Amino acid sequence: MGWFENSLMARKGVAGGAAGAKHAITIADQGAFHYVYGPYADPVIEVEPGAVVSVETHDAFEGKITKESDVPSQILNFPFLNPQTGPIFVKGAEKGDALAVRILSIRPRGPQPVGTTCLIPEFGGLVGTGNTAMLNAPLPEKVKKIRVDEQGVYWSDTLTLPYEPFIGTIGTSPEIEAISSLQPDYYGGNMDLPDVGPGAIIYLPVNKAGGYLYLGDCHAIQGDGELCGVALEMPATVELQVDLIKGHGNAWPQLETEEAMMFIGSARPLEDASRIAYRELVRWVAAETGQSEADAYMLLTMCGKVRLGNMVDPKYSVGASIAKKYLK
Repeated sequence: MGWFENSLMARKGVAGGAAGAKHAITIADQGAFHYVYGPYADPVIEVEPGAVVSVETHDAFEGKITKESDVPSQILNFPFLNPQTGPIFVKGAEKGDALAVRILSIRPRGPQPVGTTCLIPEFGGLVGTGNTAMLNAPLPEKVKKIRVDEQGVYWSDTLTLPYEPFIGTIGTSPEIEAISSLQPDYYGGNMDLPDVGPGAIIYLPVNKAGGYLYLGDCHAIQGDGELCGVALEMPATVELQVDLIKGHGNAWPQLETEEAMMFIGSARPLEDASRIAYRELVRWVAAETGQSEADAYMLLTMCGKVRLGNMVDPKYSVGASIAKKYLK
């Protein structure tokens, strides 16, 4: 028996981890993409718990940056960035439940060079921004187009980076708000956390009937922090298995891998994102193991780990995790 059979999704999901009917959302099926997470869009598809869905996504620039001579500020139309596929309506999902989304695969899609990274004025971790207002002139704009396949990321003739794909932006709808897809929060969104990749399961709080699952902004590789403001952005085909956990009640995104359990917090300043993630993890460890919250708090002082998602978006994202071997 593998680890998935013992996962929260398999143990508590309505479908019990069993794969259901297959569906697909192509670029043509999607039609208009979405730039906010909200409850006011019509679902592009309705599925039963257990459904396996193949989803085509745009890159964060909606494919508008096509060559290295492009100037991002002349092409991109803020805030119409980070287009999202969906929403996907999951039958039976109600407020207080959680969607369990198992990421099966992420494959590059489109003509080469399929990867794009760039420098954008007043955007990034080491420059002045609208939130960190500085008199310094912005860095010069620069675009780099990179060939990507499932064997590697071909940075240069002498350097090949590993292909480590993940979904930069994934989440459910807030109950009444419509919030920019550039921002992460309690519903998920633009967390840019490299752990949200193939093999992982992300548990997202349901705030509206049907859950309304959105996703996009896939990356071929990214270091902690998404330092210059973008990672290696790429259009992708993502295969997901979607289940439903009734009454799960997680207030923030939760992520499970073979080795660890993680909670993800998003806020400014960065330490508040860490506090949210660790608070949720303390509460979950206490409930899962039967320890007091005080003991769980002290345990995580000994063996908790922190992973930095983005440090560039309107809110920063941090994942706090514990290895499953300590959950005894």
